[in-house]
Amino acid sequence: MEPKHTNRLIHESSPYLLQHAHNPVDWHPWGEEALRRAREEDKPILLSIGYSSCHWCHVMEKESFENEAVAKIMNERFINIKVDREERPDLDELYMNAVQVISGSGGWPMTVFLTPDLIPFHAGTYFPPEDRGGLPGFSKMLLVVSDYYRSHRGEVEKMVAQVKNAIDQIVSIEPSREALNESVLTRAFDGLKSEFDSIHGGFGKAPKFPSSMVLSFLLRYWKKFDSKEALMMAESTLQQMAGGGICDHLGGGFHRYSVDERWLIPHFEKMLYDNGLLARTYFEAYQATRKETYLRVGEDVLNYVLREMTSPEGAFYSTEDADSEGREGKFYVWSRDEIVASLGKEKAAPFCEYYGVTSPGNFEGEWSVLHIASSLEKVSASHGIPLKDLEKLLEEGRKRLFAERKKRVRPERDEKILTSWNALMISGLIDGFKASGKKRYLNQALKAAHFILQEMGKDGPLMRVFSRGKSQVKGYSEDYALLIQALIDLYEVTFEMDWLREADRLNERMIQQFWDVDKKGFFFVGKENEPLMARSKNPYDHTIPSSNSAAVFNLIRLSYLTGKDSLKEKAEKILSLFCGFLSEHPAGFANMLSALSFYFNPEEIGIIGSTKDPRTKAMLKEVYRVYLPNKILSLRDPQVPVEGGWFPFLMKKEITEVPTVFVCKGFTCLPPVRDEKELKKILAH
Repeated sequence: MEPKHTNRLIHESSPYLLQHAHNPVDWHPWGEEALRRAREEDKPILLSIGYSSCHWCHVMEKESFENEAVAKIMNERFINIKVDREERPDLDELYMNAVQVISGSGGWPMTVFLTPDLIPFHAGTYFPPEDRGGLPGFSKMLLVVSDYYRSHRGEVEKMVAQVKNAIDQIVSIEPSREALNESVLTRAFDGLKSEFDSIHGGFGKAPKFPSSMVLSFLLRYWKKFDSKEALMMAESTLQQMAGGGICDHLGGGFHRYSVDERWLIPHFEKMLYDNGLLARTYFEAYQATRKETYLRVGEDVLNYVLREMTSPEGAFYSTEDADSEGREGKFYVWSRDEIVASLGKEKAAPFCEYYGVTSPGNFEGEWSVLHIASSLEKVSASHGIPLKDLEKLLEEGRKRLFAERKKRVRPERDEKILTSWNALMISGLIDGFKASGKKRYLNQALKAAHFILQEMGKDGPLMRVFSRGKSQVKGYSEDYALLIQALIDLYEVTFEMDWLREADRLNERMIQQFWDVDKKGFFFVGKENEPLMARSKNPYDHTIPSSNSAAVFNLIRLSYLTGKDSLKEKAEKILSLFCGFLSEHPAGFANMLSALSFYFNPEEIGIIGSTKDPRTKAMLKEVYRVYLPNKILSLRDPQVPVEGGWFPFLMKKEITEVPTVFVCKGFTCLPPVRDEKELKKILAH
């Protein structure tokens, strides 16, 4: 059946934009045609920003954008533009600042009213079709805004000037006067302590997000200061997240966030970046504690991504929706009757007790979100089942329910490929290889990296998006920074020079495109990107590491590996620029705090030997086994020539036999090591 309406979005490749291609709204993609029309017709722009797995974006579409009466008002009075925030994070960040200035809060769907000069004068997020819950009805608001724009131009101009001034102040960052000092780490830790939930783990109250970068900082803090409290905070959170409903106990991976403080009921969408970052943190926790639970959770994340989120070419898709068949979470939740029907009454009883499935349910009626509600020991005692038999019963139950779940209608998947998010997943896979020794994780990381470089970075600028067979949107500094990080990570497990050369090349391009020569630091938008009304440095480590915090790691690592001292100087300038933020807002700068710790405490580990030598492999296995968050790892094969001034640490070393390992911590170098047992002892301290 032919759709009744089709608009300009039908020619786009973004799954989010295509979701709106048959709305009666005359949607435009962001581009010159729409912006020219706004200027020529002197109409305000209605800018709607969202993403494909956003639940409230779907709600607003059904309620308003599919409503012909609402669409008529929009089409007559506005130039309507739809933007996928994942494709255009520059527009998303800029106009989210405006939404927060104007309305005091933010979120998606984002609804922003712009002058033809692209300056906001009114904004909000979700609006219901009629007045509800203190929010004005969307139709009514459209009429009021358009009338106000036409009849109160002077007031609109004043508002525009105020908003622009406020945004300029938000994006303007002056270098901190505070000297770089390790005491910042302690003050930041004290700030995190004050926010820590000692009962449920995590920070603050509901909703709770899986703050992987904060947890990684806590592990680093524990390692540096031997802080048992920091380790407790990290472990408590990791354990409670892994046992909560935010974790998919049947299929692996984590949902976006928990709507409650107990990690019980998730918002069910799954994001690639969350899972890449969380995999890395769980593997770090395994290296730090040797607790197998963390290894299993990390591997479950990777196995989910390899099974459900990997394209035929080897790169990774972006998101899975929260909704299926029009209901949030329907794919994931269970009734007790369904479990009894699948497992039989006898096996269902202990399974339901362990995973907290009850007849009243814990989610919208009779439905339950699986979570670990009791200990194995308690369930074993209450049902008279030996522990080993209970573990087997639970494993068989999970497999059976997973097979049943596969028969359900899956949530929609956003299959666009984003460079920065793929880079995070590549790094997570490399950490999985280091922790588990499983080659399939490394092989998949290599495959994804080859795809990104060939399809999105081969000629000219690095691209951000690959969708429907083509790459598009010039990359932002986060795409460069996170891909450079992934390429250095790949070098540290393959020791193939091509990965390091490509990281160095991209780093030079990133400096040329994004570096602020005057006030230092990296802008989010480069010289080749579309110019907007303000140029931000996007400093916060929110859902993913900021380009500036990731760049500090990259610049320091590349400085040591290539011998380019100027790179470390740039890292120091970034840290100096943001130093004042770190102790005041630790949760928002967690990766930058980790970068500061790295800056003060780098550990060089260099190996001279062949990667084909079993003794070299045994040494590397020991290096990968241990939690060494500040290591810079290099290898020189005496039979292979080295470029220019690269690997200065190893080029100075005189050796009589290979393999030999050199370890330097700060300004102290330990005696050369030629035996993996001796290396194990050194790395343990």
